[in-house]
Amino acid sequence: MRWLVSLYKNWDRFVVPVALLLAWEALSRSGLLPASLLPAPSTVCVTWADWIFHTDESSQSNAGHWIYDALASSMRVFAGYAIAAVSGVLLGITIAWWRWVEKTIEPTVQMLRPVPPVSWIPLAIIWFGIANKPAIFLVFLGAFFPVLMNTIHGVKTVDRNLIRAAAMMGARESQILRYVVLPAALPSIFSGLRIAIGSAWMLTVTAEMVAVKSGLGYVLWDSYYFLRYDLVIAAMISIGLLGFLTDWLIKLLMARVLHWQQSQTVQGLNH
Repeated sequence: MRWLVSLYKNWDRFVVPVALLLAWEALSRSGLLPASLLPAPSTVCVTWADWIFHTDESSQSNAGHWIYDALASSMRVFAGYAIAAVSGVLLGITIAWWRWVEKTIEPTVQMLRPVPPVSWIPLAIIWFGIANKPAIFLVFLGAFFPVLMNTIHGVKTVDRNLIRAAAMMGARESQILRYVVLPAALPSIFSGLRIAIGSAWMLTVTAEMVAVKSGLGYVLWDSYYFLRYDLVIAAMISIGLLGFLTDWLIKLLMARVLHWQQSQTVQGLNH
């Protein structure tokens, strides 16, 4: 019953999406929107249900394969994202903390950062072939720079008084980094992680269109060739929902890790 109460309290959040779906359905049924170009939501739901549960063969050879496609895409996203998160945080802290590292590495990073990840597709295929590796590589490229830049920003904006206080108490440099700098930079790091997960999903879909023969992106592109726009839209919705879910999980982790920040906010309001 709790979810019903929560749904009732937040009913205003669903007004616009429901209104858009009803208008889309009405326009499709009236013939103003050709079904061949933009299928009605009801048609998309029937195809999507068959893709997931294998109900009526409306999705043809994809019937009942949704979970496998979703898992294939998720594996590529999490693999590339994990590599990008770890390397982006470590390199970002290194660049922001040591001036000589910043002078040595940052110019190269700033030259590579504007290059669109999709432009690496030919090289990724040459280097890794047609398999999971090029997709993971592209996901890594898309997620790495948001994490890196936000980490650098977070470390550089740490209150210097905190660092001086820790040094005056005899803390070693490694202790300052671990117990002062990293916790203070976590809000910016998590912002980068949330931006990066969206880029990761976009890049894995792009990679699956050209370099992989499985996953949600592959189904989307293959359905486009066969003019199955209902399946195309179902794949788009699936990607959006999975992206929303992963971002929500990162928000939960952020709320748990940064609970001290919320406590400080409450104390500040009380004063």
